[in-house]
Amino acid sequence: MSLEIGIVGLPNVGKSTLFNSLTKAKVPAENYPFCTIDPNIGLVPIPDQRLFQLAKIIKPDKLTQAMIKFVDIAGLVKGANKGEGLGNQFLDNIRKVDAIVHVVRAFNDPEIINTIGKVDPLAEAEVVETELLLADLQTMENRLEKTARMLKTGEQKYKDEYNTYQKIKEALEEGIPVRNIEIPIPRDLDLLTNKPMIYVANIDDDYSEDILAGLKEKAAKDNASVIPIPVRLEAEITELAEQEQKEFMEEYGIKELGLHKIVISGLKLLDLITFYTIKGPETRAWLVKQRTKAPEAASKIHSDMERGFIRAEVVSFKTLITEGSMASVKERGLLRSEGRDYEIEDGDVVLFRFNV
Repeated sequence: MSLEIGIVGLPNVGKSTLFNSLTKAKVPAENYPFCTIDPNIGLVPIPDQRLFQLAKIIKPDKLTQAMIKFVDIAGLVKGANKGEGLGNQFLDNIRKVDAIVHVVRAFNDPEIINTIGKVDPLAEAEVVETELLLADLQTMENRLEKTARMLKTGEQKYKDEYNTYQKIKEALEEGIPVRNIEIPIPRDLDLLTNKPMIYVANIDDDYSEDILAGLKEKAAKDNASVIPIPVRLEAEITELAEQEQKEFMEEYGIKELGLHKIVISGLKLLDLITFYTIKGPETRAWLVKQRTKAPEAASKIHSDMERGFIRAEVVSFKTLITEGSMASVKERGLLRSEGRDYEIEDGDVVLFRFNV
């Protein structure tokens, strides 16, 4: 599956610069609102040391990492839920993504327009969340109106739906995002505040953790994370050749780019795990949801594999690395045969047997 994450935020907070760094693409990063109108889309390979370790054993002709799709969405302004600015387009683009990376400004630069007039990451987060809440509220009002007409049929399912929708609407009116409501949320509602959230604080050299205190408190309530990233600096680092990057990071004591943290956080937020296939000339990493059963995992490779599924031959990454070869795994009887009800585990190396 291709994980899709939307990068959102107010204008001029560093969304497009972050996108450029993640994807090494080049989109305009101008200092005025709505520089990004059509969402720019880029695929980013997921950092995966296990895959490279497998390659040393398997020695494939081709090595393919799992990918994460990032979408750079136009900057939001107040009134987006009413269609102001590029509001309708902004909200439609958010509906299409699996999770949200919300970039907030935590740097001082008088030369870059600040649409709220001050450096306040929490205030920026609340502006965007308010627009999403209002859009969800409109969705629920429309759904309640439609369901109310169906109550005349007397069917219990419509009464149950109406009660659920009413509870969601009341929570939204209290400013509670859907992800924090403790009732099952029907998936077909596709509510914006139900999407997992990562906050990226765009920091500078004068960064102090105090400026993020309010945002971190909010994030804790939202089951979200806050990742401080010097976006401009990391953009410059990604422009360097690989060896220069390594030397620069060692010199300045940078253990890991914040960009990698975004990718890994996205996987955790969406409950995604990785399995591997090594048959033929290609060794490849695949993403599936936790608790995915073997036939469904096989369908990620080809629909015929799910339709004609017979069994999955499985060895854990750790076991394969310890043994040093698939031949040794087979000789020692460590290759397991699993049926249709087997749930794929993170790090499984799998050969799907099928017949169509």
